Amino acid sequence: MKEIVVAIDFSKGSLNALKYAIAIANKTGADIMMVWVRKPSSNDSLYSVDKTIIEEAKKRFESLVFDFKNKLKGKLSYKVLEGKVYKEIVNLAKYTEADLIVSGTHGVSGYEKHWIGSNAYKIVAASECPVITVRNNFNVRTTIKKIILPIDDSVETRHKVPFAFEIAKAFGAEVHILSLFYSENKDTVKKVISYSKQVAELLDNNNIKNISDSIKGDKDPFKTIEYAEKVDADLIVIMTEQDSSPLSFILGRFAQETVNHSPIPVLTVQPKEIYESRSGIVL
Repeated sequence: MKEIVVAIDFSKGSLNALKYAIAIANKTGADIMMVWVRKPSSNDSLYSVDKTIIEEAKKRFESLVFDFKNKLKGKLSYKVLEGKVYKEIVNLAKYTEADLIVSGTHGVSGYEKHWIGSNAYKIVAASECPVITVRNNFNVRTTIKKIILPIDDSVETRHKVPFAFEIAKAFGAEVHILSLFYSENKDTVKKVISYSKQVAELLDNNNIKNISDSIKGDKDPFKTIEYAEKVDADLIVIMTEQDSSPLSFILGRFAQETVNHSPIPVLTVQPKEIYESRSGIVL
């Protein structure tokens, strides 16, 4: 990796995202670009107030640089932008050719208490590069020991493997290949078994420890989350499963509910993107 973009709003969730990003950057040799986006004001009379807010944001960033620069092997920098939060962050990642976006998430009160914020959700849906969402109450560790890699019968399911491979290789992590059998159809079962074996062979050939397991039944993301919690995983890697338009903000049910409800960081990868690791691994 060369650069990781971290969405910052100075909340506990975004600071968790920064700490998680630093752990990944130190293992992959990446620099980190922190970004805060000010929503534009329609009232010109608030210009002086907005200017004060921007200066305050810069001061906070300087404080973060001071606090974290010695914890990051690479370069730690920041940008203050203006516009729609998700759009500016996604565009910055594209412009800088970032390999990853890391965003903190937070729940709200009531029945939506487990749902991620709208900006984080839109970043996941619109980003062309992978996105990791980190809960504000997640106990960030300095290493990634276990990665959950769900495999279903879709062709796209393997597109996330190269990126999971790179992180597993960098951290020496154990990969749990989780075969998802949503149907008893023989062809479907055969595909899942075949894809899972391909992944296991790839990991074996690259000396990455892996464990194969399975879940049967309906396409229930909570079973995957429960499995991840049971084995004390540090990361779940999934596809966004979204429609052809990246601006539709409509994720498939499995992706949406996994991102919304998982207390463990979730890495989402666009189906149209096939990420190659530095080893050139493509499935």
